[in-house]
Amino acid sequence: MPPFPELIAGAIRSAIHLEMRDAYSPDNPNFRRWLETGSLDHIDFTKWRDTIGDAIARGVEFRRARIVSEPLADYIRYEHALTQEYNVAAGERVRWLPRRQASDLALPGNDFWVFDDRLIRFHHFAGDGSILDDELCDEPSVIKLCISAFDAVWERAIDHADYGPA
Repeated sequence: MPPFPELIAGAIRSAIHLEMRDAYSPDNPNFRRWLETGSLDHIDFTKWRDTIGDAIARGVEFRRARIVSEPLADYIRYEHALTQEYNVAAGERVRWLPRRQASDLALPGNDFWVFDDRLIRFHHFAGDGSILDDELCDEPSVIKLCISAFDAVWERAIDHADYGPA
């Protein structure tokens, strides 16, 4: 499995990411500290901003959509709190879709990234949100499904600047 920065470095035009879980990495020390303090001051955003910024400078567009349950789970509240400084400041466009507005959408079973409409990186998680592994897929029919699902979510989702979680 190529490291994630390598996949981003290989992108030429686009990278889309769909997140559909309510919990990720429960032992993440940044998340744990945020739960305790409510502060993001301990997080260094430099590496992500540099990685995404370099790709954007090459012309790559980044879009991230999150399907979320409301009221938000703790981990998603944490993601919402850091999205402006972490994702948006790096150059990503981020939208949020309340889960109840996604009931009639056909969605893949796992979170994913699609790079340049040619390669998918699926993320596989345990029930508690712990990362199990990732899988690459270049099957055209699966790519088409994932892009279609992402586009349907993106069309309905609320821009981060306008999303106030319930």
